[in-house]
Amino acid sequence: MSQPIVVAVNISEQKGTRKHPVEGPVTITVLGIQADAHAGDWHRQLSLLAQESIDKMQGHGLVLQPGDFAENITTQGLDLLTLPIGTHLQIGTVVTMEVTQIGKECHLGCEIRKLVGDCVMPREGIFARVITSGTIQVGDIITVINKGGTP
Repeated sequence: MSQPIVVAVNISEQKGTRKHPVEGPVTITVLGIQADAHAGDWHRQLSLLAQESIDKMQGHGLVLQPGDFAENITTQGLDLLTLPIGTHLQIGTVVTMEVTQIGKECHLGCEIRKLVGDCVMPREGIFARVITSGTIQVGDIITVINKGGTP
């Protein structure tokens, strides 16, 4: 099996909207992705969703793309739901993060829920806080450093 990778890095200027992919290296600070509405001093600085989860939602009359579920990082080849809170991930050679939340409550203003009638992010998305800042980009390898905080 191939290594897990970053499929897309996505941002939005406002909360509650789809995110759009950004090109090239993206700076991750200790507050999250620069220019993203969800960056800040809290436990959900970054959101991750698997491309496999997006693919399951296809066929509702829309062609869904990375960022449509408001995730910052679209992954491929990593079963995010097996990563307990406290898991440390590394993306590329520098950026590290800690999983802080699995899933979420879907807010009533969810743009995708309005269009499709369902949203996969509350069930299959995860959230993380940044430990080590740096840059990431499409194609970067994602490494599980430890699961649930155990080396």
